[in-house]
Amino acid sequence: MRVSVLAMKLYSGPLSMFGAKAEIAAHEKGLDFELIMVPFEMKTLYRPKHPEVVRVNPKRQVPVLIDGDLEIFDSTQIFEHLETVSPEPALWPSDPKARARARLLEHKSDEIYFPPVVRLMGLQATPADPAAVEARTSAGRFYDEMEASLVDREWLAGSYSYADIAFYMAQIFGDRMGAPMTEAHQRLHAWRERMGARPAVRRVAGAMGRYLISQGRPVPAFLAEIMASS
Repeated sequence: MRVSVLAMKLYSGPLSMFGAKAEIAAHEKGLDFELIMVPFEMKTLYRPKHPEVVRVNPKRQVPVLIDGDLEIFDSTQIFEHLETVSPEPALWPSDPKARARARLLEHKSDEIYFPPVVRLMGLQATPADPAAVEARTSAGRFYDEMEASLVDREWLAGSYSYADIAFYMAQIFGDRMGAPMTEAHQRLHAWRERMGARPAVRRVAGAMGRYLISQGRPVPAFLAEIMASS
């Protein structure tokens, strides 16, 4: 465990996919940190904004990480900092090309896969809407790509990495919003089970599932199983 005079502070939210990514990574590293869940309500979301989040992040969004006199935001930037201050266990591959591929996969989870999922959030009542159909099709193409990447490996980039953390959390939202993986994605289903067996993942995803239940929202079956064991 990294020794620090002052524990890191990670600001997140109960339904922040990006905050959950950073939290899982910190747990995987065995870091000493204080998790601060900012106020959140289903109707008003994150309003009013937490003053520390507003002060540190011009985008006024979680996650925010404060490590002594260092104040940063964005889950990917937080990943990079955690990897630097706590190199073991490594969450980026050591080989330069494998590391570059893992970074690209993490980026694609955030910027290619997740935006269509966000579009589905406002289309739950109209699944036949062309925009909803297009969003599900886009998610399906990404699943096909990730399925192909698992032909000869257990993890998306070879070794377990931030790429797995990023896509796992994004896919929870994809499943909830009506873009689940299908029977054509058997390797991905097995990968998701391996992810759900990791203590850090169970801890964070389980907490998110329990929050959803507390708000009367359904959770995917695989998340319910994690909740039962976390």
